[in-house]
Amino acid sequence: MRRFLTTLTAVLITLWLPVTLAAEAIPLYEIPPDTDQWTGPEHAYFSEIFRTDVVTNVSTPTITAFLPPAADANGIGVVIAPGGGFHALSINSEGNDVAKWLNDRGVAAFVLRYRLVPSGEDGVEEMISKSQEESFKAMSQIVPLAGADGLRAMALVRKRATTFNVDPNRIGFMGFSAGGAVTVHVAYHSDSQSRPAFVAPIYTANRWLADTALPNTVPPAFIVAATDDQLGLAIDSVNLYTQWLHAKVPAELHMYSYGGHGFGMRKQNLPSDSWIERFGDWLDNWATKNP
Repeated sequence: MRRFLTTLTAVLITLWLPVTLAAEAIPLYEIPPDTDQWTGPEHAYFSEIFRTDVVTNVSTPTITAFLPPAADANGIGVVIAPGGGFHALSINSEGNDVAKWLNDRGVAAFVLRYRLVPSGEDGVEEMISKSQEESFKAMSQIVPLAGADGLRAMALVRKRATTFNVDPNRIGFMGFSAGGAVTVHVAYHSDSQSRPAFVAPIYTANRWLADTALPNTVPPAFIVAATDDQLGLAIDSVNLYTQWLHAKVPAELHMYSYGGHGFGMRKQNLPSDSWIERFGDWLDNWATKNP
């Protein structure tokens, strides 16, 4: 028994020492509702079209927890919703890489895999093969489910705040493109359990909530986009900022002349490359004002 325990301890130490991030995939539901339309598993692969790793056909939503070392943790947490047109998740550039950047600054991060449009092995290829009308219809049908997953993720992180070593009152929500739409959905529809302390919609698609009245419970916002967004979504971020401005809720907007759509953590040798540092500055200021 002693030899077994010694060996087990050595194995655990070997596994633990090189690891600076604790990653754990946690299902949001025991049995996800409204999933009878999906067949087959999730698909994770490198998309030649997106030129990055993606995940498609998500029917069982989860969060993956990336936690900084306890000694470095500052108590702030961020749920991250990658984008991909509700057909895919750009899981690294708009998810895991963002989480690692936040971890380096003591922030806990939770990468959300929300439900996507059902697809085969290559959801990205299927998305671009659809007409604009077909694609928008498919996305519109999935938005309420993805939004519900965002709310569920927020509530789950808050419920397990002690386990994750975060302050339940200092958990925010960030999302990119379609994930930005999930972010705005969370800001509009949250209750006391799922309400984020702040939101960061990045080159968001806000078409599904454009005519919805802004509730008086929305949190402060950090908003980023590029004027030359190929999908024409720059105006969505401008309109979003205007709504926050009229509501007299603190908001910060960064509009870069160049950067396109979907830049995430990619480096393009453009000023938009530094958006994440600007978010870090904003978050430091928010933390100072919300101790």
